[in-house]
Amino acid sequence: MATTETNILNRLYFVSGCMFVFVLAVVFKLCTIQFVQGDQYRALAEKSTSKDFEIEPNRGNVYSADGSLLATSIPKYDIRIDAIQPKSVVFEKYIGALADSLSVFGSKSSAQYEKSIRKARKNKNRYFLLARNISYSDYIRLRNFPLLKLGAIKGGLIIEQTTRREHPMGEIASRSIGYERLDGDGHYSRAGIDGAFGAKYLQGVKGKRLKQKIGNGQWKPIADYDQVEPQDGYDVYTTIDVNIQDIAHHSLLGQLEKYDAEHGCVVVMDVKTGEIKAISNLAKTSKGTYYEKRNYAVYEAHEPGSTFKVMAMMAALEDRVIDTSTIIDTKKGTKYFYGRTISDSHRGGYGKISAAKALEVSSNIGLASIIDDNYSKNPKKFIDHIKRWKLNDSLDIPIVGEGRPDIPEPGKSNWSKNALPSMAYGYNLTITPLQTLAFYNAIANNGELIKPRFLKAVKSFDKDIEVFEKVVMVDKICSERTLAEIQDILKNIIIRGTGKRMYSETFSMAGKTGTARTDYSNFEEWKKDKKYISSFAGYFPADNPKYSCIVVIHKPSTKVGYYGADVSGPVFKRIAQKIYTDTPIIDEVKSLAFNSVTANKDFESYFKKAQDYKALMPSVVGMPAMDAVALLENLQVNVNVKLNGGGVVKAQSVTKHQKLQPSQTIILDAL
Repeated sequence: MATTETNILNRLYFVSGCMFVFVLAVVFKLCTIQFVQGDQYRALAEKSTSKDFEIEPNRGNVYSADGSLLATSIPKYDIRIDAIQPKSVVFEKYIGALADSLSVFGSKSSAQYEKSIRKARKNKNRYFLLARNISYSDYIRLRNFPLLKLGAIKGGLIIEQTTRREHPMGEIASRSIGYERLDGDGHYSRAGIDGAFGAKYLQGVKGKRLKQKIGNGQWKPIADYDQVEPQDGYDVYTTIDVNIQDIAHHSLLGQLEKYDAEHGCVVVMDVKTGEIKAISNLAKTSKGTYYEKRNYAVYEAHEPGSTFKVMAMMAALEDRVIDTSTIIDTKKGTKYFYGRTISDSHRGGYGKISAAKALEVSSNIGLASIIDDNYSKNPKKFIDHIKRWKLNDSLDIPIVGEGRPDIPEPGKSNWSKNALPSMAYGYNLTITPLQTLAFYNAIANNGELIKPRFLKAVKSFDKDIEVFEKVVMVDKICSERTLAEIQDILKNIIIRGTGKRMYSETFSMAGKTGTARTDYSNFEEWKKDKKYISSFAGYFPADNPKYSCIVVIHKPSTKVGYYGADVSGPVFKRIAQKIYTDTPIIDEVKSLAFNSVTANKDFESYFKKAQDYKALMPSVVGMPAMDAVALLENLQVNVNVKLNGGGVVKAQSVTKHQKLQPSQTIILDAL
């Protein structure tokens, strides 16, 4: 019996000893964590429950040359509450008043709001939504509601801000103005001016805000203010002239609708500076309407057709292998080149004509003969002209997606004996409309080839960050003699050549028509459904030119017409006359006349917006206060909003149409 009791006691002593050792180990570990590894574990705990979040800055604005707003970022806000953050005494003191204020603001009763917030507190909801996607004025209003005005620590206020990019001018030049945004794969999608200059100028510098994890993947700010304030982006001032842009856009739109064309583009450029004053790119939707789909003027390299004949003629004139009076035999409208037939559009041909006349009437045979006769034994000599004029290189403009030219030359896979005569009249090579325009602009600019330019300056308020000047690519593209000869021919094309239907006694223009086949790889199929590219490139006035312009229209309906003089020429003429004369545009050219309901409606909408965004005080009565604040601040004035229970502007301290002064203060009453 004694032995049994001894064994039991031994077991008890053993178990007690083990427990004592275990307790000592636990105490030792706790001491180690507390005094030795405490900082390390506390840092890990802090890292797992709180972290810095990036805050997107406000993106800079994009302005036209005269200061009209083309693109701006408008802030939107979500308001939430950490329902368990306020102390009980504070919560009970303000919950009723908060519910009353929310009831006036929102659509539910005070009792419903109080019930839902109390339920959120009971369920320990630390991320309860009170309002979503509200304007700046509504954000200011809610931030001052009872309980919320105590801030994040005492009142549980959570504010989340996002921005939305707006184009005040609507669809006018929207593709060229562009965007920069994240796509579904998390990559930036960039287009136009906004995309090209986003990272460098418009984007700004991100800020940081410390947030705490509150479960279910949700995070809330743990301080009232940002730890690192974001720096807003700079403002970009473009070269776009909104009045010329409006003229170009609607001239192109009306002609696309008349000819039921697939797509088209128009660009207007200042001759002396290279500033792009207007650029419009429109494509047809499945419903038959037109919108800014792609920047065709910049990205679309295609066979230029007859507008390239000017380059071919200039090479021959510059090398003095011909002069303007050299007689060229164009036969009876067809001629064989290396087993391939080249034909002219004029039935029966032009016979023997001068080189100048060949360009005036746009004879394919005439230009092919000039180039083949004089360069077939040394094609490099002709290609060298193209290279010296930079037509084999992209313009290297900053807008993303610029098309690359393709110029054949000996040694390349696309070179053959027929390459040279084909190039002479604009086939078997591709360049972009903007490249063609730059070259014609050089002719107008006394031979100086300059890079097309979309920006005037980058500013931070009134301070210049960077100012952009013209970039000269080639000092002189040819001799004065060649320049004078080609300028005369381009004038005569309008007076008596292929562009004679565009001629006006009241206004002078110079330029070249172009009509090129497209999608003709299967010629038999092409004959069943003929497709063309119609174009016109030139400048105005013909003497002492101010603007150059190119119009390209793809695949007009052949049932209506397809020649460059009929399809694209009237757009050029309309733009020139609208800009430079007060003479009413009459039906001198039949294809100029159109009555487009879509164009008229689009113009009325655009005109109204254009007036709202001038440097005169607009009427903002009836607008949401947030939108009014964003609009006025972009006009460089200060805004003071008096909130009296609502978010719609009912009165403004400065009457509409008064001229605004920089930093002037505008008081808005929002009811």
